[in-house]
Amino acid sequence: MIHSVRFTCVLDTNVFYPLWIRDLLLWFAYHDLYTPKWSNHIFNEWIEAMLRKGITEIEAHRRTKIVNDAFPDALVENYEPLIESLSLPDLKDRHVLAAAIKVNANLIVTNNLKHFPKEYLANFGIAATDADDFLTDIIDLNYRTSIKAFKDMVTSKIRPPLDYYQVLEILRKNGLKNTADHLHSLL
Repeated sequence: MIHSVRFTCVLDTNVFYPLWIRDLLLWFAYHDLYTPKWSNHIFNEWIEAMLRKGITEIEAHRRTKIVNDAFPDALVENYEPLIESLSLPDLKDRHVLAAAIKVNANLIVTNNLKHFPKEYLANFGIAATDADDFLTDIIDLNYRTSIKAFKDMVTSKIRPPLDYYQVLEILRKNGLKNTADHLHSLL
């Protein structure tokens, strides 16, 4: 039996919203395809994004609590002292890199790659990738478990119930074209 390579990944705020990207990432993590990490900074930004989209504050906090409860070891703590020493194109992203350094992460999963220069991240033994490439790579490394995770995600959606192909189309519309195409080819 071939075991998958298990990466530790800090998930940037922009992969928690929209819902479909977050859900697929979390279902892959639930199936032990990688180890997810995040910080209070990241979740505070996620809450702000939800509020801007009209989600109530109570519901936004409920969603972050559900995710934290589902992955109790994912919350990175004590990374804040590292933030000021870091230099990124957007200073507001330094907290993401600080969290990644603190947990010795392999990857930062972000859809804002230009904010995380490859050469600078290499100094810390960290790379950045977007959600589509990350998920496609995981599928390549362990397609059986990836398909199981995808199917479990789809069957968990009951309002409204959707079939695999409807969800694949939603994933494509949410920027996960390669992921959806790869999953489609394996179904």
